[in-house]
Amino acid sequence: MSETTDPHPPQPKSRPVGGTEHSWCKAVPIGTGTTVLALHLLKPPDFSLLQSALHKLQITHPILRSTLHFDPTTSAFSFSVPPSPPPLLQIQPSDLPSTANASAVSPFHLILEHEMNENPWRDMDTSTDCVDIDVFFARVYVLSEGEWAVTLRLHTGACDRTGAVGVLRELMGLMGGGEGREIEREGEVNLGIEECIPSGKANKPFWARGVDMLGYSLNSFRFSNLGFVDVDSPRCSQVVRLRMSSGDTDRVVSGCKSRGIGLCGALAAAGLIAARSSKDLPDDQWEKYAVVTLTDCRSILDPVLSSHDLGFYHSAILNTHDIKGGEKLWDLADRTYTAFSNAKKNNKHFSDMADLNFLMCRAIDNPGLTPSSSLRTSFISVFEDLVIDHSSEMHVELGLRDYIGCASVHGVGPSIALFDTVRDGELDCACVYPSPLHSREQMEELVANMKKILVDACSSVESAS
Repeated sequence: MSETTDPHPPQPKSRPVGGTEHSWCKAVPIGTGTTVLALHLLKPPDFSLLQSALHKLQITHPILRSTLHFDPTTSAFSFSVPPSPPPLLQIQPSDLPSTANASAVSPFHLILEHEMNENPWRDMDTSTDCVDIDVFFARVYVLSEGEWAVTLRLHTGACDRTGAVGVLRELMGLMGGGEGREIEREGEVNLGIEECIPSGKANKPFWARGVDMLGYSLNSFRFSNLGFVDVDSPRCSQVVRLRMSSGDTDRVVSGCKSRGIGLCGALAAAGLIAARSSKDLPDDQWEKYAVVTLTDCRSILDPVLSSHDLGFYHSAILNTHDIKGGEKLWDLADRTYTAFSNAKKNNKHFSDMADLNFLMCRAIDNPGLTPSSSLRTSFISVFEDLVIDHSSEMHVELGLRDYIGCASVHGVGPSIALFDTVRDGELDCACVYPSPLHSREQMEELVANMKKILVDACSSVESAS
């Protein structure tokens, strides 16, 4: 008996991207928004188990099996989700890439940077044909005879930092004895963030919107930046890590809690002081720096979403701060965090969302609107919410030595983007920056100075008490 063909096979589900997602669809091709999760293993990964785990993730989170579609006739992007079950994700075994900078960093660090600069979405918005490209890729590298790296690369428009943290945890759970983590239900591709803003929260009078847009635009010409090293050469993203001992981490976190501020305020303040002090300027000379704080909106959307819901649900709040020589960390941390907190209380993370997305796209289309055509829209970006992780037997079972999650920034964005985690009580920040606009030596010096500023501020408080 011949097989019958279903006359109405299930069709892919598709939806247009929202405004914020569209901004990322514009930003990722030029280098900002390639999210990478990298695991450093001391045991060879089980390919069949890894592939099964990734397959389960794609069933649970349909956006991970989606393709990003671009229609050049309308210049419109959309997510297209094939019906389940998806085909098995192809894991690419890869050799260690070679680079002139290989001696400056470890092989695992090199893999992280290499993956951030692999960009399958690069030519999407310049294509003359309709294009469909996956949003999720996986690779395995052999670092040495006893070391491996597993990397996941994602389009930030489809998976923000909260989602990426969740994906990493779910993957490790599925690989480390995942029998008790079978898929209970298939999720959905949720609406874009703009469609989930509670009624009235994004309202802004027409004239107020015009004034704010003019203010953002004019202020951008007054922003100070860290000195640029090379504004002409092609750019890539590189990483410097800021790590602190458990004792120093506890003192910094406790200092933030005692003052009612988030760690993001202290990190931003340390960055501003370090940047200002890197210049040979008189103490009484003021400079204006821009800080972008990203806040996860899932818990305040309608409907409320959880970390299990993948997509891009962060919003940015941009504040400017006038800095002079001799600033004290805790005073400045209080100023930076209070400015962010007050803006959030006034719903600017919702009401200014369209404005900041528009200006981001304007900068992409007109780099000359930014200093030295650098595409720098702020000095530093930080996340409101701190990621806290603890080692477990599962990590031992996997042979997990290290792991990092961050995203590229060498298109449009800050001079330094901080992806902070407190892991087993120790602060570990992946500090991503555009190279060679900034050099590795320059950023290592900046980050080392930031760490010293944080540690010294806590030590001086202890000495005085």
